[in-house]
Amino acid sequence: MPTHQNATYTLEEPASAPEPIPLVIVEGFLGGSGESLWGNFAHYLNGEDEKAGCGRRRVIFANVGPVSSLHDRACELFYDIVGGTVDYGEAHSIENGHARYGRASGGLYPAWSVDNPLHFLGHSVGGATIVKLQKLLSDGVFGPAFTADMLLSVTAGTYPPVLSAPFRGTQIVYSLGEHETAAPEVRFLSLGSALAKAIHVAAYFAPFMSRFVDLRGEARRLSLFETSFASMLKQLWKSDWAESRDAAPFDVTFQAADEREASGEGTVNARTYYRSYAACMTEKIEGGNTHQPIANHFWRWLSPLNASSSVMGSYEFSVLRPVPSFLLRPVHSMKAPQSFQQLDILDSLEDGIPEASDDPALGEEFWANDGVVPLFSQWHPLECRTTRCKHKHSPDAESVPEAGVWYVYPLERAHHQSVMPIWWGNQRQKEFWQGLGPWLRRIDTAFQPHTRIVETLVL
Repeated sequence: MPTHQNATYTLEEPASAPEPIPLVIVEGFLGGSGESLWGNFAHYLNGEDEKAGCGRRRVIFANVGPVSSLHDRACELFYDIVGGTVDYGEAHSIENGHARYGRASGGLYPAWSVDNPLHFLGHSVGGATIVKLQKLLSDGVFGPAFTADMLLSVTAGTYPPVLSAPFRGTQIVYSLGEHETAAPEVRFLSLGSALAKAIHVAAYFAPFMSRFVDLRGEARRLSLFETSFASMLKQLWKSDWAESRDAAPFDVTFQAADEREASGEGTVNARTYYRSYAACMTEKIEGGNTHQPIANHFWRWLSPLNASSSVMGSYEFSVLRPVPSFLLRPVHSMKAPQSFQQLDILDSLEDGIPEASDDPALGEEFWANDGVVPLFSQWHPLECRTTRCKHKHSPDAESVPEAGVWYVYPLERAHHQSVMPIWWGNQRQKEFWQGLGPWLRRIDTAFQPHTRIVETLVL
């Protein structure tokens, strides 16, 4: 198609609006509440679509293991959608000591294919799960008929689409108990160790607790019908699951994130639309790049996120072994303003890519956080200089999104659960969902083969 220097391009929707493409929601660590906690978000998601005569967009809550590894969650996500018995892969299951096959599913959307793609929205580890699924599809793990193009859009973060997703790891996992020099070992007297013990007890009594807690641990065979009481007690002393490389805690270490990126995981797919929301509840401490919780936030004294954000804001990365990749090469950091309260991310960017810095010190984005995930890790997989990304002020920056590019939006004064999964009914949540609907509709329209691109000359 010929182009003109002074032209703008818009999508002209067909006379009859296409049926909205379904949205799949993938919850994060210890998630699984489904619609019970998410509340009335669909009303705001579908508001503009219904006014346009497009009908309501179907929302699908995927059922994946709340503490499982990214690989296992991605496999469960795939089969939960298309149907069939979960196959974790022969090599993977042998390497990690669990059964190859898991639960059977009738399929939430068996028609899923390249011609019938889906939108995906992930909260926290849910965002990283979606990225893992796209990698497995790209590698042909599920067969040649299933490809990365089946994911039409990916949204992540503490906000939906991709909300507060720990794409590149988080230091909070070490503070909770992951061994800083010998991961995936877990320190015995730690919150992480206590949580692992509670999960094993829940898994043991799973046949009687499935209505309340679904760990999807069939492949682990940890229930009282599959293992002895003595074996369960042994797991309470040292967990073969929690202290393995095949569990969620290890997957959010910087070591695991570096390994994933080295394999090419997180590389953008040319036909997928991406965006993420990066939340921050901290501010820079004068005289350095470390951070502390913003003093006037209402959760400062009420929420455990205040304590975790404080620990993360002053974390000493140099103690970690193996050394994280961001400490081994020159830092390409954002030259951010003194306070994230007045964060103007575009002032630090040129064409969406952070300026290179000769300063060996880490930028403040490694300590700025939402109480669970550091800011740099929420942006997207891979460094800005090795992927395609655009850091924007707000989601309305692009009338027609560009596929194969991560759009990153800042969420100031926001914590890890500001927008999801719990429905608070506040204005921020309503505005988020009201903005997500039109964005998904523009992608739906762009996907339709009969959509025309209209050129407008600007003279």
